Amino acid sequence: MMILIAGGGTGGHLFPGIALAEEFTIRDSRNTCIFVGTKEGIESKVIQREGFDLKTINVKGIKGKSIKEKVGNLLLVPKSLYQSLALMKDYKPNLVIGTGGYASAPVVFVAFLMRIKTAICEQNSFPGITNRILARFADRIFISFPQTMYLSSMKKSRFTGNPIRKRLRDSILKEKVQKEKFTLLVLGGSQGSHSINEKMLEALVYLAPYKDSFRIIHQTGDTDHQRVSQIYRDKGMDSKIVKFIDDMAGVYQEANLVICRAGATTISELTLFGKASILIPFSFAANNHQEKNARVLLNNEAAKMVLDRDLNGKNLAEMITALASDPDTISNMEKAALKLGKPKATKDIVDICYEMLNIK
Repeated sequence: MMILIAGGGTGGHLFPGIALAEEFTIRDSRNTCIFVGTKEGIESKVIQREGFDLKTINVKGIKGKSIKEKVGNLLLVPKSLYQSLALMKDYKPNLVIGTGGYASAPVVFVAFLMRIKTAICEQNSFPGITNRILARFADRIFISFPQTMYLSSMKKSRFTGNPIRKRLRDSILKEKVQKEKFTLLVLGGSQGSHSINEKMLEALVYLAPYKDSFRIIHQTGDTDHQRVSQIYRDKGMDSKIVKFIDDMAGVYQEANLVICRAGATTISELTLFGKASILIPFSFAANNHQEKNARVLLNNEAAKMVLDRDLNGKNLAEMITALASDPDTISNMEKAALKLGKPKATKDIVDICYEMLNIK
């Protein structure tokens, strides 16, 4: 088959698509997956090194833009539709999958007009505007939460979970890492989080009396890396401070507790590995979807949550030390997180796509 996977802009919209592309090509080496995105999105930096081709179109979002930017970006719509039409004629795909983000909108819509089978993946419990529109046209809708606003009640929706990459799925079968110290994993998304970095540095003051009991792996992003590294050294903390983490599976295996945002990919990984977490939703996420994601875990006792506006070094340190001294609560959170995980999400989505295309 020829499959076009459209979307991107952020890792949350891109990496599920890469997971699906891996599964399609593993399923049948004759399958070809081509990505469609923009030159500005993260896909332009990632797709080629993952061994897939990327075709770019001229399209930009309108949410959160000024009036002038909205008008200019809307004027790109006819061109993006024409470019999407050209892609359909050039590649004649059997299936088009939208993974969210504005780049998926013209591609999936043109595929619908040309009667090509389409599907969309919604990673969050509150869908973005692109998928809310495309849901009307897609043949299948794959959702990551059983209660997904607007989409879960649609007959063509399937609760599959969020596609996770093969190397992460395979790693959960490995033997668990034995840890001498209680290990914290601090994440701020692929670019890091200045807010989380600052609050964690404040927390080190309160964690100082217990520093011999903790090991901290902290992903800072590029901007804060040097300063954060220096402060950890000055505090004498047993720590590993990195700009970016390539081996997510390895650090999840090491961690007893994860302090992180509540993006869809992070939530999927926490539930895949069964990790206790303190979730700090990004307060400026579209439609406040990160808080909605976090509350799913909170309501199932799989995580603790603190909002950015309520977070400070003292209460963060108190949450960390309370959990570190309560292994039963950590264990219960891990079990609850595992129950929410969907390790077969990638396989299930590809199975449904094959059924939709009447391919055995």
